[in-house]
Amino acid sequence: MITLKETILKAHAEKRAIGHFNFSNLETFKAIVASAQATAQPVILGLSEGERNFIGPKTARALVDNAKQEFGLDLYLNADHVHSLESAKVALEAGFDSITFDRGEVSLEQNIIETKALIDLVRASYPNVLIEGELGFIGHSSEVLTAVPEGAAVSGLSLTTTVDAKRLVDETGIDFLAPAVGNIHGIVSTGEPKLDLDRIKDISLAIGRPLVLHGASGNSIADLEGAIKAGVSIIHLNTEIRLAWRDNLLKDLKALSNEVASYKLSAGAVEAMTALITAKIKLFARQ
Repeated sequence: MITLKETILKAHAEKRAIGHFNFSNLETFKAIVASAQATAQPVILGLSEGERNFIGPKTARALVDNAKQEFGLDLYLNADHVHSLESAKVALEAGFDSITFDRGEVSLEQNIIETKALIDLVRASYPNVLIEGELGFIGHSSEVLTAVPEGAAVSGLSLTTTVDAKRLVDETGIDFLAPAVGNIHGIVSTGEPKLDLDRIKDISLAIGRPLVLHGASGNSIADLEGAIKAGVSIIHLNTEIRLAWRDNLLKDLKALSNEVASYKLSAGAVEAMTALITAKIKLFARQ
């Protein structure tokens, strides 16, 4: 089966992007797998620190492995937003395929030191695991926001620079980079910031590595298509999926007030999430 690195590099060369979708319950997991089946595209399943604690790293690994074997799919498991070397070690020992090492809030110098320490460990003991570095703070929330979080890098001088991006890549050896280019975690109800497509292109050319776009919930189709053409090869989506789950579950809880079987109550939510994820995969793959 094709490796995650091969999958990402192929997408990068073909100006496509791989969908990265987080899950924290079985319903969302089923929707992601069903979407991978429907599109016949590779998919990365991610778990943030909170999601890893809830599901369990080894349980997540077993779920993905079983779906890969049962359905013959190219599925990969990413430890999303790991904030420490100790947390990264847990994901490594559980057999994750990749780690998003999120030190975007600290200084560039400290980011380099901590990321390099993880890279040294991985290269020595887990050579097949890929490491994604992050530059720039884009918020933590997976909610509908009324405003951009204070301190988030969404425009102008706050965005990731090509100089800083190249330095992080050159001094750590990360496999790919998630920069701050106007993206934000969560959905901003008063207006989603626009992506700086020129900045994405400049960073991509400067580092010669695939780029990752976090916080794609709420971004326009035009922005996402432009980001892929500019060098983004992985796109993270979570908040939109959670909204589809919540809204459809609430609707069916009201409509099926006498029902107590959880899988029946959540069937509509699974269907809605599957439709959403399938559409996003097709958009990212430019099908």
